Amino acid sequence: MRMLDLDQYLKMILRAPVYDVARETPLDLMPGVSRRLHNQVWMKREDMQPVFSYKIRGAYNMISALTAEERARGVITASAGNHAQGVALAAGRLGIAARIVMPKTTPEIKIAAVRRLGAEIVLFGNTYDEAAEHANELAASRGMTFVPPYDHPLIIAGQGTVAMEILRQHPQPSHAIFVPVGGGGLIAGIAAYVKSLLPAVRIIGVEADEAACMTRALEAGERIKLDRIGIFADGAAVRQAGVENFRIAREHVDEMLTVTIDEICAAVKDIFEDTRSIAEPAGALALAGLKQYVAREGVRGAELVAILSGANVNFDRLRHIAELAELGEKREVLIGAVIPERPGSFRRFCHALGPRSITEFNYRYADSERATVFAGVQLRPNDGDKSQLLASLHEKGFDAVDISENDLAKLHVRYMVGGHGGGLGDERLLRVEFPERPGALLHFLNQVGDRWNISLFHYRNHGAAYGRVLMGIQVPESQHLPFRQFLADLHMDYVEEERNAAYDLFLK
Repeated sequence: MRMLDLDQYLKMILRAPVYDVARETPLDLMPGVSRRLHNQVWMKREDMQPVFSYKIRGAYNMISALTAEERARGVITASAGNHAQGVALAAGRLGIAARIVMPKTTPEIKIAAVRRLGAEIVLFGNTYDEAAEHANELAASRGMTFVPPYDHPLIIAGQGTVAMEILRQHPQPSHAIFVPVGGGGLIAGIAAYVKSLLPAVRIIGVEADEAACMTRALEAGERIKLDRIGIFADGAAVRQAGVENFRIAREHVDEMLTVTIDEICAAVKDIFEDTRSIAEPAGALALAGLKQYVAREGVRGAELVAILSGANVNFDRLRHIAELAELGEKREVLIGAVIPERPGSFRRFCHALGPRSITEFNYRYADSERATVFAGVQLRPNDGDKSQLLASLHEKGFDAVDISENDLAKLHVRYMVGGHGGGLGDERLLRVEFPERPGALLHFLNQVGDRWNISLFHYRNHGAAYGRVLMGIQVPESQHLPFRQFLADLHMDYVEEERNAAYDLFLK
């Protein structure tokens, strides 16, 4: 791959013919977020593109540059969503045959969107990496041009037109531009354009902490491939940054931030409240990072820009996002508590919570001496309220613990508070992720087979590409070795929960 300098990228961005299919999206002031953060916060609205994502820019820029011979052979790519739609629309406008390889885990809404744009769809594998490998094999065997999602100068230059618009729409220099990062195509294009014209403007990349491939690469000084990534922000869930993208980021990106799932959900809510638009999780990364940066640096009165990169979100996922948004804003705390099992205890516990709104309350008799409570409590708007609440509960004799950061509690326990196992022996507790597609749950259970008794099971479909299961299995000591082999043969991501406060309180 040919390495280009900033002047070359600047010229390519200025000449990019993206407006044959893309539109110049607005740079909107976020009034509510700006007031709360005491800064002028601007949102670049790439959710308003024809495919609801900036990806159309890079795809069209590369495909439009193909020769007549290359166009005749057609194009192919691998994607689970936004890039797929960009390639399909770009190829359709240019009269070029397009084939899109998508993982079998791709939600139907995204498959249908690509099909409506006229592309041929091939479903292959469970992950993007498997789909990409198959797409490259097809490209080689059929002479088609592979259109990568981020690692190509023409893709980078197409995405860089976002920065060209920002500088034109916001002539006053910004303190910083916050950019969501997956493989690095968007931040490479933005950094190349901005740093060639206004090098003092900070370019700050934002990744989900469970898929921080660019952050880890810059820390290590070389591209690394993550062993495991989370897929909540699936539009930016990449194991390894691109070659050219990493080179540009290493030279011209000022800083990388990582944000939690809760922080992403809070940013989705912020965007909705200020714009009435619903961002996909990857689309809200930049705002989540911006908020984290302001809290860390204490910046006030600055001009800050965040890129809303996409809005291709499954409707089913919104319930999960809404549940976590309050936690991400630190407006809610989840509490697990033990209270005496005697008349008046329940009322005393509620009194101890004080005049705060209760967002959820689960209560279960445990035995004749005690009961367990799972409570969601809305916090007052001051930084110390959570500590004050927990201190008040302890002072009044209640054994309470903060489980707001406990994934087991947030994803499973809150929906299944029903009592302890009643003396079950040899129980092992697993959290497992498996590819979400028709028949996937049955396939998973078939792998478990009838070797061990399943003592606990909770599964909930969040509309994502991967399903999450919480499972208790009774494994006698004599079966520990076969059980370890079973886990190794699963080829699925799992966590064995040996010591978890939520499990001990509500289920063990």
